[in-house]
Amino acid sequence: MVQVRVLGVALDSAMQHIVLLKPILEEPDKGRVLPIWVGSQEATSIALGIEGEQAPRPLSHDLMKTLLDTVGASVERVDVTRIDDGTFYAAITLSTPAGRTVLDARPSDSVALAVRVDAPIWVADEVIDEAGIPAGMVELGGDEEKLDEFKRFLEDVDPEDFQG
Repeated sequence: MVQVRVLGVALDSAMQHIVLLKPILEEPDKGRVLPIWVGSQEATSIALGIEGEQAPRPLSHDLMKTLLDTVGASVERVDVTRIDDGTFYAAITLSTPAGRTVLDARPSDSVALAVRVDAPIWVADEVIDEAGIPAGMVELGGDEEKLDEFKRFLEDVDPEDFQG
């Protein structure tokens, strides 16, 4: 397992949202970056969490944090454990009054919660090896048009956009 940081949320060429994870001990333009495709709602939640901002009404991940705080539990860590047929899997390790417990979770939800509670994020070496891309392929801050578009999305987002 390797500890990673969230580089950010981006859009790929097909305008699909991805969260970019990078091992914390690697130089910015060296090594590998793990792109994980996420839904637009999860991307918004992750981006807000990274920025430390709040939505007008609590998002699901804000509610998760509040529930954990209320019952005296905390997130010890988040692990992206495997990739199977293009689907990523994750686990959230909680410390609760009843002891440690591990929950199966989607990586998008796990990352969104981790950025809110400042929990470490880990990725299995095999996942980075299989799905990681060379860091040089990732333009950090280089695509101002996509970044501006995503910022406009965040500014214009309406709570009704999150209704099922």
